[in-house]
Amino acid sequence: MEIADKAEYEEARQRAIEAAVAALVSEYAGTLYRVAYSVLRNAADAEDAVQEAFLRVLRHRETLNEVRDQRVWLIRIVWNIVLDRKRRAKTRPETDDVAELARVLPASGLSAEERAAAAQHHAHVLACVEQLPAKERQVLMLSAFEELTSVEIASVLGITESSVRSRLFRARNLMAGLLDHQRSLR
Repeated sequence: MEIADKAEYEEARQRAIEAAVAALVSEYAGTLYRVAYSVLRNAADAEDAVQEAFLRVLRHRETLNEVRDQRVWLIRIVWNIVLDRKRRAKTRPETDDVAELARVLPASGLSAEERAAAAQHHAHVLACVEQLPAKERQVLMLSAFEELTSVEIASVLGITESSVRSRLFRARNLMAGLLDHQRSLR
């Protein structure tokens, strides 16, 4: 009787773990895709990176309950994956297509005209973001688009919180200048 109880318990535990992993995929796949795409600039590569991140989660599913902040943990996993891929590739395409990232930004509850204007505005802002130096662009993407705190960004990037704040300050100032410059050209 005891063996049957252990088997049932183990089966129920495995189902609970599988449900937890499925919930992570459902909740964070879009966020992880945006993070991966912001670095890789290729939709297929970003999807592959997200899949690899979730495969790593599956390999360590037994320790899921030990993770304090699953969102930051997942972002750090995908961040490390995409940086490894970038290091291996050693090159970045000359022209980055921000239209794909603009496409994945939320635009629900808007009319078709408002969605078109919002997509155009997103593409414009993202084009300005692309002009930022890499370090500033990274912290701005994680802060503005993924809404991570300075502490969380420091954890993802492996830098100090003061470095994050400094880079974020520079990024915001540079963005303000770029956006003002673009407005004056219109």
